[in-house]
Amino acid sequence: MKIKMIPMNQHLFRQMLCLSAFVLLLTACTKKVEQPVLEDGKSTVVKDLEGDIGASMADGIDGKVKRPFLDFYYNFKTGQKITDTTTNAQTLNWDIGFTGIYNSMIVINSGTDAKSPGFGGPGQGLIVSLEKTYSQVTEAPDLAYMKANNLSFVGWDAYPQPDNRGWYFYDLKTHISVPVKGRTFVLLTADGKYAKLEMLNIYKGNPAVVTDLHWPAPYFNFRFFVQEDGSRNLNTN
Repeated sequence: MKIKMIPMNQHLFRQMLCLSAFVLLLTACTKKVEQPVLEDGKSTVVKDLEGDIGASMADGIDGKVKRPFLDFYYNFKTGQKITDTTTNAQTLNWDIGFTGIYNSMIVINSGTDAKSPGFGGPGQGLIVSLEKTYSQVTEAPDLAYMKANNLSFVGWDAYPQPDNRGWYFYDLKTHISVPVKGRTFVLLTADGKYAKLEMLNIYKGNPAVVTDLHWPAPYFNFRFFVQEDGSRNLNTN
């Protein structure tokens, strides 16, 4: 018995070809924005650390109130988020603090830096910026360099100080924050140990690309490594 072949409509055939090409293109684009692997067996990866999600810069935002953002601290050793900033400011209970608009300004715990909430306390914190990727930072600068180049805080790149090396760019047209690539921060923790820090995102889920200014924020994504033996060795490769 012969099977009769029904010729396919040429217009339908072209549509199917176009659809197949679109699917292939979409798959290729999706692969391009995949996030790099962050776990290296040595670093701590923090995902979606919740900031003050109840505050807003404007009125009329669902579930939010127009008011200043409440500061909070973070302890590298315990992974604890500390919201009682008044009681803990001048203690060794925290290493970095999240303050300012959308909690996006990161400060260090320093008892000698008047720009730090820990001023007057025992904190030994310092923070410098290196134009290297996280994996490329294998050794911390010496203490003299750290003291001479201490930034005190990092936030919006070049704002409010033109020479400040921040961790994100802020687009005044889209009102979206974009992390600075290839920049790593080396710190001296509150108790005087060398560490490195890479800030990854301020948006929930650490998306590769954000196009919606109402994407849930602030949710902090970052990774860090503390050298517990007191040396300047920061190799995590």
